[in-house]
Amino acid sequence: MVTKQFSGSPEDADLRRADSLAREIFSDVANKWALLIIETLGERTLRFSELRNEVEGVSHKMLTQNLRMLERNGLAERKVYPTVPPRVEYTLTEAGQGLRATVDGMCEWTHQYLGHIEGARRRFDV
Repeated sequence: MVTKQFSGSPEDADLRRADSLAREIFSDVANKWALLIIETLGERTLRFSELRNEVEGVSHKMLTQNLRMLERNGLAERKVYPTVPPRVEYTLTEAGQGLRATVDGMCEWTHQYLGHIEGARRRFDV
C-alpha cells in the first residue's frame, strides 16, 4: 500500500487551526453517518439502497450528502452503470480503507468499554 504524504504548508495540516485543511477533512469524516457508512462498506461494494438498509436510521438525504462528501475527499468511489434505472455502486478507496482501520479501532473500543460507559452514565445521572 502506497501512502501519499501531505506536501502543503504545516498550517494546513494543523488540526488546532480553524482555517486548516486538516480540520476541514476531520470535520467531514468525524460524524456518525460517515463513520457508519465506512464501517458498513468495509471491503464490500454496495448499492445505495443496500447501504440505506444496512445503516439503520439514515435518511436518503443524509446518506446522499455523506456519500458525496466521502467521494469528494477520495474515500469512496461511485460507479454508475448505464442501465434503466441506473445502477450505482459504492466502494471504499485505498484511503477509505486506511480510515476504516481507525473506525474499526473505534468500534472495538466501544465494545470494550460499553459496560464502563453505561455505569458511568448511571452514576452521573443520579
